[in-house]
Amino acid sequence: MVELWFGIASVMLAAYVVMDGFDFGAGALHLFVARTDRERRQVLAAIGPFWDGNEVWLLASGGALFVAFPRVLASGLSGFYLAIFFVLWALILRGIAIEFRSHVAHPLWRAAWDAVFAGASVLLPVLFGAALGNLVRGVPVGQDGWFALALFTSFSAGAPVGLLDWFTVAAGLFALLALTAHGAVFLAWKTDGAVHDRSVAAGRALFAGVVVAWPLLTAATWFVNAPMLAQVWQRPLALALTAVAVTGLANVFLGLRRAQPLRAFLGSGTFLVAMLAATAACVFPVMLRSVTDPQWSLTAYNSSVPAASLRVALGWWVVGFPLAIVYFVTLFRFHRGKAVAASGNEGY
Repeated sequence: MVELWFGIASVMLAAYVVMDGFDFGAGALHLFVARTDRERRQVLAAIGPFWDGNEVWLLASGGALFVAFPRVLASGLSGFYLAIFFVLWALILRGIAIEFRSHVAHPLWRAAWDAVFAGASVLLPVLFGAALGNLVRGVPVGQDGWFALALFTSFSAGAPVGLLDWFTVAAGLFALLALTAHGAVFLAWKTDGAVHDRSVAAGRALFAGVVVAWPLLTAATWFVNAPMLAQVWQRPLALALTAVAVTGLANVFLGLRRAQPLRAFLGSGTFLVAMLAATAACVFPVMLRSVTDPQWSLTAYNSSVPAASLRVALGWWVVGFPLAIVYFVTLFRFHRGKAVAASGNEGY
């Protein structure tokens, strides 16, 4: 049961990255692929039906940790307190920018909110990527299960560690690159005209960068957590998922080359899910790795609630998760086709 809930929590997190990731990427790119007000409204029309619903997966990830691994959630919220406030402010500013940009029909007003939208959309992948980098590198969990992190220390990945160092910043920049590329293929799928053409070109360039950066980040991981990376060869699931990630990347390039943007978008999503799942398979059962003493790490086994509670929670999950899937399938089906920019002051 503990293993199942570790998998559920990993699935919730991967779903959030894929679903909210494409509108993060679209926001980070929209100043480049959309040059006029109409084109920027087209980008917002593409993500408009989805962006707020996508954030539900973040709540679902926190909910899975709350019901199954409350010690991990409590320690993480405390230790990453400063970073969480950065995330909250970026999420708030991003939502405000989307909703407010068309309230006043003035170029300066709209340009200001477009800049806020782009800035917040760039910052969020960097923050989430740096957070994942902290989990891979490890944090100073004490014997009592708690930890605290400064914003940065010596900027090395050695003790005493901080939120930001060369490895976590590299992880954040890779997340920005991967999610911006994910957003590019989403826009290539959902838009037409000049925005579509620029998005295709951006997708090709960005995914070429992903192909180069992914092995480099993997090599960097060896320096901060070699035992975790070694698990790729010892756990068949992790190796299989890595192969799936490579297949997803191949489908991205094939989809872009053959003018099949949906195939490229699905390939991008496959790459992100498989990469995160392979990481989860390598770190299991560790959830918060202690760089102070590995014996003090919080794992799925020493941080889970009793098995009876996990069974009750699973009963609710098997009802709620399919409903969420049906909702999103219906949403994408209802809003199938190319996005059309709203006219005048309507919509976004």
